[in-house]
Amino acid sequence: MGIKLFMISFMVTSILFSLLYIPTKLTTPIAKYNPVINLNMLKDLKPYPVTFAYLISASRGDAKRLTRLLKALYHPGNYYLIHVDSDAPEKEHREIAEFVSSDPVFGLVGNVWIVGKPNLVTYRGPTMLATTLHAMAILLRTCKWDWFINLSASDYPLVTQDDLIDAFSTLPRNLNFIQHSSRLGWKLNKRAKPIMIDPGLYSLNKSEIWWVIKQRSLPTAFKLYTGSAWTILSRSFAEYSIVGWDNLPRTLLLYYANFVSSPEGYFQTVICNSEDYKNTTVNHDLHYITWDTPPKQHPRSLGVKDYRRMILSSRPFARKFKRNDPVLDKIDRELLKRYKGQFAHGGWCARSGKRHGTCSGFQNGNYGVLRPGPGSRRLQNLLTKLLPEKNFKRQCR
Repeated sequence: MGIKLFMISFMVTSILFSLLYIPTKLTTPIAKYNPVINLNMLKDLKPYPVTFAYLISASRGDAKRLTRLLKALYHPGNYYLIHVDSDAPEKEHREIAEFVSSDPVFGLVGNVWIVGKPNLVTYRGPTMLATTLHAMAILLRTCKWDWFINLSASDYPLVTQDDLIDAFSTLPRNLNFIQHSSRLGWKLNKRAKPIMIDPGLYSLNKSEIWWVIKQRSLPTAFKLYTGSAWTILSRSFAEYSIVGWDNLPRTLLLYYANFVSSPEGYFQTVICNSEDYKNTTVNHDLHYITWDTPPKQHPRSLGVKDYRRMILSSRPFARKFKRNDPVLDKIDRELLKRYKGQFAHGGWCARSGKRHGTCSGFQNGNYGVLRPGPGSRRLQNLLTKLLPEKNFKRQCR
């Protein structure tokens, strides 16, 4: 009888303990979990001077380009969030997931993630902007970083991540690289006044945006700006864009929900109408992009004939590239020191094989080590030209 009472008491106590303990664990804020390098051997080592958080966006047919880009961009000191349009075939979603989960370096460091519930992205609609804001919110809650960079699968780096980290290490952390202009020109009538609806906001099936017959007048409560959809944003401005301690980011988000190509205007209009942030802008997107004459809807695809101009531009990124274009092999060999599908050159990695500098995997003892090359010097020269004090007085005009 005594044994039965003991067992009953034990079971009741266990159930009560579980009811108290489990909710505590489930409601623990996600900010307390840090899905970054969690190896005991690394926790006491010197961190990198600056850290970047990347959003890499891909759509249908981009699986191969995305995996190549991730290998070229990867660095254990950064963070990478991949978003694959929900319209992409399940096979491509699975291929990318298997690529990330099977790589031993990604698994060891734990800094590459995939958005588990992807968004439907409509070209020219606000769903692309919503995806970017979603990614910023995720990255703000899960890890510490200095700058947020959004790229597409058709982009490619022109410098190693060691080069990028080294070049940015001396910059003020509040700088925002946003190409912007208040001279909208033809965009006033073609983008600012028309009203459109993006079906991606409410439908599971992808379709083109549709137009409202009546147009709207230009705003008087704020000034419109336009520019490049590709930006490098400070953590402080990213927090402002998400949290919005005044109502400007939310007001403009509602306005741009019916604006054509909203990623080319939202961040520009937010930052240039903010007294706190308008003097932190650098009017440059740090991308090498070329257009046809007259410009078409999309930029030109870059090739080998553009290689020298890309280098002379000193910019860290370029777009757009066709899948497996020969110029990408040239960039890998000569700028990134990347061979046979391995990682780009960096101080963090182990080296093997006959080629000097081949990056074959993670080397524990090298965590925190930078080996910048000529790309860092080129980028530093560009940044020096962009950052004189007199330039900031001419921003957001």
